Amino acid sequence: MVCQNDALVKKVCELYEKISGLESLKPCKDVNMLFTNLVVTCMPPNYPIDVTKLCQSVQDIRSKLIRLCGEAEGLLESHFSSILASFENPIANLNIFPYYSNYIKLSQLEFNILTQHCSRFPTKIAFIGSGPLPLTSIVLAINHLTTTCFDNYDIDPSANSKALSLVSSDPDLSTRMFFHTTDIMNVSSALKDYEVVFLAALVGMDKDEKIRVIDHLAKYMAPGALLMLRSAHGARAFLYPVVDPSDLLGFEVLSVFHPTDEVINSVVLARKYVMPSLEQQDQLSPKILPKKCSKIEAFNPLHHGSMIDELAIEEQLS
Repeated sequence: MVCQNDALVKKVCELYEKISGLESLKPCKDVNMLFTNLVVTCMPPNYPIDVTKLCQSVQDIRSKLIRLCGEAEGLLESHFSSILASFENPIANLNIFPYYSNYIKLSQLEFNILTQHCSRFPTKIAFIGSGPLPLTSIVLAINHLTTTCFDNYDIDPSANSKALSLVSSDPDLSTRMFFHTTDIMNVSSALKDYEVVFLAALVGMDKDEKIRVIDHLAKYMAPGALLMLRSAHGARAFLYPVVDPSDLLGFEVLSVFHPTDEVINSVVLARKYVMPSLEQQDQLSPKILPKKCSKIEAFNPLHHGSMIDELAIEEQLS
């Protein structure tokens, strides 16, 4: 069992103690330094650690740390959204956000993965957990899906207000990006309107919360619709929740991709079953495509990362 005698885990626990002792997580020199150190510590993509095998005390620290990271990320985005809103053209100045280049790379990656499993560009996309600085939606809308409409869902009205102020002056985005203030668990029939649904990494901070959201989407998304999720792998799972393929009941898992560069999030793509077999109706276990179908060179536009080799082939369709 992995515990605090592991050098990386020890460092993460030390940083947690410092971060949890801060009076505020709003952007400032100390906050920025501690979270930068945390990200750098967790960055090594091939560090041999399985967070499911951590001892309970470290599991507890990891859960608390993910929530602290989520809070800090929200405050950072809110801070820069306010700054951007002061510009005459906020969209032209997105690069002032310190992690903008990561979003460019992540959006490119997600778009390439999406196009491997879409016969045409989607007309409507839902993004759940868009926040005050909806960079994924904006980057996809500007660079990749130039005619697609984006419905952005967030539970926080101030986040949506800030996000709306960024796109309202843009003649194109203002006609294609919409913001809904609601808990996605209260959205049902509207989910059937979307060909693709994106689920932000920090929607569902722990395993139970994440699975509840996924189960809700499985119930109400249109049959055959695609679900794009963000996960984490290895030590990066100290920063974000992990979505395991086995969590995706009611979905066929199409691909799982773990970047090995500065893009932290793993990317998971799944399709809601069109018509489950009787066995799937009983179990609804997610099916993973054979490895020969998953390994596609075009999956890796950044020339970083590798497909999961250990994905098992499940042949349960009747």
